Order: sequence, then C-alpha cells, then structure tokens
Amino acid sequence: MNSKPTPIESKTATDNAKWKEIVLKYQKPSTGKASWQIVNTLAPYAMCWYLMYICKPISWWLVVPLAMLAGALLVRVFIIFHDCGHGSFFKSNTANATIGFLSGILTFTPYYHWRWEHSIHHASAGDLDKRGVGDVWTMTVQEYLEASRWKKFAYRLARNPVVLFVIAPLFLFVVVQRIPSRAASARERHSVYTTNAAILGMAAALGLGFGFPAYLLIQLIILMVAGGAGVWMFYVQHQFEDVYWERGENWSFTAAALQGSSFYKLPRILQWFSGNIGFHHIHHLSPRIPNYNLEQCHRADPLFQQVKPITFFSSLKSLTFRLWDEKTRKLVGYRQLRKHLKAESPSSRS
Repeated sequence: MNSKPTPIESKTATDNAKWKEIVLKYQKPSTGKASWQIVNTLAPYAMCWYLMYICKPISWWLVVPLAMLAGALLVRVFIIFHDCGHGSFFKSNTANATIGFLSGILTFTPYYHWRWEHSIHHASAGDLDKRGVGDVWTMTVQEYLEASRWKKFAYRLARNPVVLFVIAPLFLFVVVQRIPSRAASARERHSVYTTNAAILGMAAALGLGFGFPAYLLIQLIILMVAGGAGVWMFYVQHQFEDVYWERGENWSFTAAALQGSSFYKLPRILQWFSGNIGFHHIHHLSPRIPNYNLEQCHRADPLFQQVKPITFFSSLKSLTFRLWDEKTRKLVGYRQLRKHLKAESPSSRS
C-alpha cells in the first residue's frame, strides 16, 4: 500500500497552527449576513408558493417550473438549516435552534436528530473503520469480492444513479427522517416527533389552499429537485477519484478535510443556490465557519488552494466510481475491477 505523504499532508503536518489561526478569523457569525441570507432565500421560496397558487388555475405548465425553482431554493434553505446545526449561522444558540427547527420543517428534517447524526459524519469522514453513518455506502474492492451475491446486488442497486439521486432522496426525506434512531436521546426523538407534527400542520394548511392532490404533487416535485440536488452535492463532496480514505490508526483529521472533501467549483448561480457548500474542504476543516464566510477563508491561504477543484463537468466522472481500492488508494469503477481481476487470473498469466 502506498503510504507516501501527499504535499498537503506534508505541509499540514508542520503547519497546523497556521491554518487553525486562519480559520479562527472566519468562524465569527454575522447577524447581518445571516439575516440577509434568510430574507433572500425564504422570501423567493415563499413567492414561488404564492405564484404557484396563482398559476394553478391557469396552467400546470406554469406551476411545474415554479416548483422546480422552489426545489432549487430549498437546497439553499437546507444549507441555512445545516449551518444552524453546526452552531455557526448565528452567534446565539437560541437563534440557531429556532431557525434550525423552522427550516427543518421546510426541508422535512428534524433539527436535533439530524444535528446528532451529522456530527458523527464529521467525526468519521474518510475513516474506513467508521463507515456507515451519514455517508454514501462505500465498499472496498476486497469487501466487494468477498461479499455474497445478494450483497453485491444490493450494493449495485444502492449505487445506481436512479436509486441514488431519485428514489433514495425521496425515501430519506419523506420516510427515514420521520423515524428516530434507536440510539437517539430523548431530545433527539422529541425533535423528530415535533417536526413530524409541524410538517403535518404545514401540509394540512397548504392542502386546504391548493387542494390536497395538487399540494402533494407540488411538494413531491420540490422534494425531488431539492433531494436529488442535495444528495448529488453530498456525493460529489466525498466520492471522487483521489478522495481520502484511511484506516483508523492512520486517519488524519486535516487530511480527511483537505483531501477527503472536495472543492466543488461551481458557476456563480449554482454556488449561490448551494450556499457555498462547494467549499466543502474548508467546511470539514472547520464546521464552525458559516457558509457565507467559506469562500473568503478558501482564498485566505495558498494551502487551501492546493486542493484540486472539481468542476461541474468533471464531477460527472464521479458516477463511474463504485469501490475503494486500498492498493492504489483510489475510487474505481466496476470496469476497472474486471480488468484488474482479468490481469490477475491464472489464464492471463499463462
């Protein structure tokens, strides 16, 4: 196995104090920036619902594009929710909890329960020995080869793009988030129950206004767009060819952040809708940095800019990655796996 340190690992090993000092400057929440982000996100989202109400009697050809736009805006709502969960959006814990709960209703996600599970993701991202919570199911080549036929089928199904970006997001936000984990504390379980009740209240109110069949269809479109885009963003942030995965005893927090989380360089409009979360390497380095400070922090030091950017078009290649190869320390696809097996077979060596 190749254990030679990368330039980032070598630099950060002797420069931890410097990057910690830099990120500290950007961890200070701004009430003004946070408030403006709420206004410029929730106001357009509410306007989409109002326009859909106006347009519904006229034509569904007008309603559907508005629902898709609302779905894109809901991604940005989720980033606000996400930052509240990290305690980074506002200075006040009460403000973070309040906005987190309210935005959680819109995104169908219980605030405290999600915050607990997401903290596990941050503590274990890139650790091969701690996979399974808050991440995309990823097997190593060896695990896949030793798996049963049924497990291989389940894995291939789970990694199928239609399942991963269409079916799974809907199932996650509509079903999974409605049920608390057995390991959840009382507060986290209560968070699920109160969010469920609030969602039912919201659905009842909107259903009475739009008509329940129309509301359900509109909400389904919004969740499909938001969920699919959100899962795609999360997928690209941790599923790229040179991503960082390491066994527990060799795992490094800094390397997991700067190498295991991508810098997804998006066009400005997509960066706005995604709430700057493409600067995911900075976010994992310091989750206390609010999304509105991520880009400035990225630009603050050459160390952060050594992270190779992934563009929208180059990110499409991530769809071909399926398994982690511990020998080459890269994500590989099934085609590469077949070539590898063919090269190692006795018939190929004879």
